[in-house]
Amino acid sequence: MTPEALAALHAVCFRHPRPWSAREFADLAAAPGALLLTAGGGFLLGRVIADEAELLTIAVPPACRRSGVGRALVNRFLSRAGQAGAAAAFLEVASDNAAALSLYGATGWTPAGRRRDYYAPGLDAVVMRTGLCGPDGPASAGGGLGP
Repeated sequence: MTPEALAALHAVCFRHPRPWSAREFADLAAAPGALLLTAGGGFLLGRVIADEAELLTIAVPPACRRSGVGRALVNRFLSRAGQAGAAAAFLEVASDNAAALSLYGATGWTPAGRRRDYYAPGLDAVVMRTGLCGPDGPASAGGGLGP
């Protein structure tokens, strides 16, 4: 997907705090450790720095939701991040995003904290964490890859 296509889909999927621009996607995807994964018309952008991974954003077209695209992207990210040497992964998700919270819970992520008013006044970010499968062994406590 081009940076313009990423930005267009992101704008359909997100309203707060604001959708990301094509330039932001191009810069993030070109950064060292970036992981840009695509599947089923959706995408996931994350990064690995040292032994930590961060899921930056995921977007799945509304018509493709609840079809396994998001789960496949998250599982691929966890696998690739583990192969790149990350021992744990983190993300932030809006506290009112029930669908994303459900997806992350189903793929092994657990709440690790909260950032008050992160997205807007009254809209917190839930910080979530999961352990990863490395190239040499099983997932650590706190989550990991499912089948």
